[in-house]
Amino acid sequence: MAIREILTVPDPRLKEVSKPVEKVDEALQNLMDDMLQSMYAADGIGLAAIQIGEPVRVIVMDLAKEDEKPNPRYFVNPELSDPSDQLEPYEEGCLSVPTVYDEIKRPDRVKLTYLDYHGKAVEETAEGMFAVCIQHEMDHLEGVLFIDYLSRLKRTRAVQKVKKLEKEKTRDDAA
Repeated sequence: MAIREILTVPDPRLKEVSKPVEKVDEALQNLMDDMLQSMYAADGIGLAAIQIGEPVRVIVMDLAKEDEKPNPRYFVNPELSDPSDQLEPYEEGCLSVPTVYDEIKRPDRVKLTYLDYHGKAVEETAEGMFAVCIQHEMDHLEGVLFIDYLSRLKRTRAVQKVKKLEKEKTRDDAA
């Protein structure tokens, strides 16, 4: 397992649409393991493969709270359907847009089908934070970031903020 670099805006790879996975094999499981370790290292709760530069339809997630045992989840070729009409606002953030948070409204319930870590087909309903997180990560698979839902001004400020952070980080690393 390896911790991989997480891409940040404005990296153009984040706008790529991810391709379906042909099969769940050892190489894909190794990718999912790397994704999970990278997500944990960055203190995240969800990560799409494209965020580490792999344009495949794979998501990892762990919504366990700090005082709970880790509960990693793996989603290969996930598909959403039957979103509820009830939109709920949630303050979202993203490992690819560090230190930026804003309120986004999303359906509070969706149906979800996917293959798990072992390639077994799963169908379930996602609600609450799970629904928000899976929709956020699914957006990544389509080349959409949560800041794309914001006004142009807010989106521009978010990208500028991340660029400034990256510049400061590079300066600190060189020192």
